[in-house]
Order: sequence, then structure tokens, then C-alpha cells
Amino acid sequence: MTILKGIPRILPPRLLYALASMGHGDMIVLGDANFPAASVAKANDAELIRCDSLTVPQLLEAICKLMPLDRHTPYPAAVMQVTPQDQGTIETPVWDEFRRILKQAEQRDDIVLEEVERMAFYERAKKAYVVVATGESALYGNLILYKGVLGPEEA
Repeated sequence: MTILKGIPRILPPRLLYALASMGHGDMIVLGDANFPAASVAKANDAELIRCDSLTVPQLLEAICKLMPLDRHTPYPAAVMQVTPQDQGTIETPVWDEFRRILKQAEQRDDIVLEEVERMAFYERAKKAYVVVATGESALYGNLILYKGVLGPEEA
């Protein structure tokens, strides 16, 4: 827990440091409880941060208060596409939560989540700066965020 003014208390110090250390275009992965966070982080020697008692939407909301999203790419965030064998049987209501939080944080209605095929999502995640393991129980509740920039008026 962090006791600082204006900093969401659910963000652990290691995550705050990682967010501050990231540069434009760096990726942060918020993995659900089924996501292989340790092995994905190990593949790139990325920081692994455990937030097992939190959901991805809880962390996303807190992170979005601090980190700008990349506006120079078509997609500021990516989700793992539902596999063909799960299509039609698995719903992804957590994605609606992601969109709502991102739209509110970025004050934009045109937020679109990139849907990345499962194995391609894992490969992309292996290039992340930081991987956060969460207790998210929603299926396909993984999210990759791309850090943006702050203009001089925002810094």
C-alpha cells in the first residue's frame, strides 16, 4: 500500500516505480489469474509484480490515473482474442469494463481494444517492460497497455 497524496493506494511501490521508469511505447501486461505471468516475465527478464488480490479493472483504473496511453498507435490497449473453440460459448464482459475505464481516463469515445490471437498475445507480452499478475477471474481478462507521452502542459 502506498501512502501518498494523489496516488491510488492499491498500487504497490514496485508498480509505481515501474510505471515511472517506462518510456513511450513501453508495454505493461495486466494478466488474469490464468495468465502465465512468471514465465512471460522471465522470457524477457521483465519485472514481475504480483497483485493477486486485485482485479484487472481495479488496477487499470488506478494505473490510468497516472500513466498516459499511447495516442500515436491505432490501439492504446490489446486483449487476448477469444480462441475459435471458445467463440460462441465464452463471453467477455470484462472487456466492456476495460473500454469504459479507458474512455473515462482518456476522455475519448473512440477507444478500441486490439484483439490479438492467443499465441501472438503471449509473444507480444514477452516484450513487455513489466508484467503484473492479478487475481482476475474473468476468462480472457488479460490486457496490454502501451505507455504514451505527456506534453509540456501536462508534465
